[in-house]
Amino acid sequence: MAHHGNERVRVLHLNTRNMLIRDELMNEGSIDEAPVYVRELIRRAIDLKSASIILVHNHPSGDTTPSRADIEMTRTIAEAAKPLGILVHDHLIVSHTSHASLKAMKLF
Repeated sequence: MAHHGNERVRVLHLNTRNMLIRDELMNEGSIDEAPVYVRELIRRAIDLKSASIILVHNHPSGDTTPSRADIEMTRTIAEAAKPLGILVHDHLIVSHTSHASLKAMKLF
């Protein structure tokens, strides 16, 4: 994923013991964006009975600095998931040179 030329968004679905239920490609976009549809992401988490999720996407540019859109999307997903009992553990951004954790950066 880190070496892919277009942005890809993956969702790691976890059970109540934080064990992986499923690793899914949510969407693939262009060189600098991949749309995420909150409604579809939440619906899929409910279908899989996910207790929590981890968001992962790549930055083909190599710069793993989260964009304003990355931060806002993460906050929107976390807010939508919370009342349904689904926790967003983290949002990771990966590239061929590094990675970043929005949780560790305290951005949501």
